[in-house]
Amino acid sequence: MSDVIWHKKDLKLEDIRSVFETNMLKALEIVCTEIGDDFLVLEMPVKQAHAQPFGLLHGGASCVLAESAGSIASNLTVDSKKNFTLGLEINATHLRSAKIGDEVIALCRPVRLGRTVQVWDIEISSRNQKTLLCKSRLTTMTKRRV
Repeated sequence: MSDVIWHKKDLKLEDIRSVFETNMLKALEIVCTEIGDDFLVLEMPVKQAHAQPFGLLHGGASCVLAESAGSIASNLTVDSKKNFTLGLEINATHLRSAKIGDEVIALCRPVRLGRTVQVWDIEISSRNQKTLLCKSRLTTMTKRRV
């Protein structure tokens, strides 16, 4: 895809910065670092709080990063005054590990942008080695606001 997929066509990082200042995104220090015409990039440090007992990135933290990327992207494609989107299903295949002190990046791109169902592809990589760590897919559903 190369067309702008966002509902607000001139979307900038500043437009969504407040989303990252609350809830789990803030707790895990997840931030958005780039928005393109058809992609979103989120980053997260790997700290003790994100690790499993062996000092490696917890698979659940990878899922939070992936679902955050896909959910935010999905919501940015709809008119937020009329609709919102919710995650229906997430799949994550953990291919390699990251350790405490690493930083991971999630690249999120659409697979399908339907009227009621969207599918997003999220690749989580190590920032330093640019190694693919996790391949994820998120399916979202669009709901009308009442």
